[in-house]
Amino acid sequence: MMLKEKYFKETVPELKKRLSVNNVLALPRLHKVVVNCATSEGIKDIKVMDRIAQDLALITGQKPILRRAKKDIANFKLRKGQPVAYSVTLRKERMYEFLNRLINIALPRVRDFRGVSVKGFDKHGNYSLGLKEQIIFPELVFDNVDKTRGMTVTIVTTAKTDADCKTLLELLGMPFYKKDGQRGTQSAH
Repeated sequence: MMLKEKYFKETVPELKKRLSVNNVLALPRLHKVVVNCATSEGIKDIKVMDRIAQDLALITGQKPILRRAKKDIANFKLRKGQPVAYSVTLRKERMYEFLNRLINIALPRVRDFRGVSVKGFDKHGNYSLGLKEQIIFPELVFDNVDKTRGMTVTIVTTAKTDADCKTLLELLGMPFYKKDGQRGTQSAH
C-alpha cells in the first residue's frame, strides 16, 4: 500500500481517535519534505557539486536547486556566493513516494539500524533526520558513487506540537528508536 493511501485509509481514522478531533481538516498532515546535501568540497571543485546534484536527482526524482553562501565566513574559507549545497523540496505525490522509500527501503538498509532519534523535532511540529550515507537509497549504484556524503531530510507537517507530529509519523510507519533498543512504529505516549 502506498503511503498516501495509508494516510487516508488507516492514519486519519487512528489520528481522529488518538487526538480526539472530529474535523479531518484539523488533523496533522504532511506539508512538504526537504532533502538537503551540503559540502565544503564544492568550494575547491565544482564537479563535486555536479555529482551531488546527480545523486539528489536520482534519489528524489526532481532537479535539485543550488544553494550559495549568504555571507563570508573566514574560519571556513567561505565567500559570499560560493556554492555550498543542493536542496530539493518535495510536495504531493513525490513527497509521499520519497517518504515511502525512505521508511520502507532506505532506513532498513542502514547497518545496525535501531530506529530514528526522537530528538529531531523542532518544537513547531516538524521533524529532521540526518543520513550519513546517500548509498542507502537503491536508486544509486554503489560503483558509480565517488564518495559517500550525508544529507538532511526535513519533514514539514501541519501539526501544532511535536507530540502530534510524532503521532502522525509513527502511524505512517516512521521507525522511532525505543528505549529498550527495539525499533518500532507504534509506541505508547
